Amino acid sequence: MYFSKAKLKLFILFFVTYSSNLLIISINCQDDHILSLSRRQVALFIFGDSVFDAGINNYINTTTDYQANFWPYGESFFDYPTGRFSDGRLIPDFIAEYAELPFIPTFLPYHNHDQFTYGVNFASGGAGALVETHQGFVIDLETQLSYFKIVEKLLKQKLGDEEAETLLSEAVYLFGVGGNDYFNLFTSNSSDLHFSKKEFVGMVIGNLTNTIKEIFMRGGRKFAFANLCPLGCLPAMKVLFPGSTSPCVEDAQEFVQLHNKALSELLQELEGELKGFKYAYHDFFTSISQRFNNPSKYGFKEVTACCGSGPYGGLSSCGGLQANCRINVEWNSRCHRAIQFEDAI
Repeated sequence: MYFSKAKLKLFILFFVTYSSNLLIISINCQDDHILSLSRRQVALFIFGDSVFDAGINNYINTTTDYQANFWPYGESFFDYPTGRFSDGRLIPDFIAEYAELPFIPTFLPYHNHDQFTYGVNFASGGAGALVETHQGFVIDLETQLSYFKIVEKLLKQKLGDEEAETLLSEAVYLFGVGGNDYFNLFTSNSSDLHFSKKEFVGMVIGNLTNTIKEIFMRGGRKFAFANLCPLGCLPAMKVLFPGSTSPCVEDAQEFVQLHNKALSELLQELEGELKGFKYAYHDFFTSISQRFNNPSKYGFKEVTACCGSGPYGGLSSCGGLQANCRINVEWNSRCHRAIQFEDAI
């Protein structure tokens, strides 16, 4: 999936409010005086998929379907492809900037560990909460958790047990995962199709629950979550059903609605069950739905993918002949409109 810089600017208007909640619960208060972040650094640990992946897939044995280390990715901010599935920055980059942190380093390559006191980005494009989702091509949530445990040991070696435990307890743990688990059902001959929708969602939420509880057991207390966007309305989903006249794929929407309801209920339960557990929750579904339903209100002329081919631009061809921004007039025109809109914000 390709996110134009303008779209991310719009998302971040919501995430700034969202991240401000994270900061409030992440900094110490003494005598009602809030310490500045410059005086008390708060680390950010990131788990998820391509929405948050800052380039970790550059360093694993996979295919270009799960990578973004080629043009036109990165062209409007970094001026080179970083591995982010965007022409510029991602939501965690804006949150880090807002929190006066540098770009959060990815776990791979391993030499990044000198910067791990700022946090670590484990998110992997194409990853899901289930190990089976795009297995062998991505870093699933369970493996991301195992990487976090390695970071925990590294921090204790570098800072000592007490200081490392303080860093981990004051850190924010940001999650955005699950969409690929459901999307994968529509693009593969998965054996998981024999489960009911509710049962399958239960499996996804169950794996996420285990990860949250493991981090909590290791000292994490402050968590942040984005629920799933309307997957059934995405160009990449709609292009799978060329004969449909519906604005969205209803089967996919049902999965998302069940997931988001279950996630909200889970977080409320954990808040009561785990002493000291705090969380911020962003309704990503509503944010994106508003833009799909009324694009002109937010400065968009059409609901279509910025970088792709076929109906709605939904075929994943970014970086191929259909999406070379330096030679393809259609792509160039479409994305430059997005960049111009961002400049006007």
